Amino acid sequence: MTAGELVLVVAAVLCVLAFTALIVVLVRVLDALRAVRSEVDELRAETTPLILELVASTDEARSAVEAARADLERFDEVLGSAEAIGNAVSSRVARTTFSAPMIKAAGFARGTSRTISRLRSAPRNRSIAVREGRILHSAAHDTDRRKRA
Repeated sequence: MTAGELVLVVAAVLCVLAFTALIVVLVRVLDALRAVRSEVDELRAETTPLILELVASTDEARSAVEAARADLERFDEVLGSAEAIGNAVSSRVARTTFSAPMIKAAGFARGTSRTISRLRSAPRNRSIAVREGRILHSAAHDTDRRKRA
C-alpha cells in the first residue's frame, strides 16, 4: 500500500466515524422530539378543558368588568356632585363666616377715619366763643340743639 492509499483509507474511516456520530446525535434528537411531542399531547389534553373553562370565565370576567366599569362611572358622577356641593357649601360657609367680621371691620375703619378727619378739621379750642351776646360754638350747645330737635 502506498502513502496515498493509506491516506485515503484513514480519511474513509474518519468519515465513517463522523457519520456514525452524526447518526447517534440524530437518533437522540429524534428521541427527544418524540418525548417533547408526547408531552405536548399530554399538555394539550390537560389544558383544553382549562382553556374552555377560561374562555367561559373570561366572558364572566368581561361582564364583571363591564358591571364594575358602570358602577365606577356612577360613582364618579356621585363624587362629582358631592364635590360641587362641597365647593358650594364651603364658599357659602366661608362667606358667612367672614362677611360679618369684615363688615364690622370695614364699618369700624370708616368710623375711625371719619372721626379722625372731623378731629383734624375741628378747631382746637372748644371753649365757648361769645360774639355779640350769641354762642358761636360750643359742644354743650350742639348737644342741646340736638335734644331739642
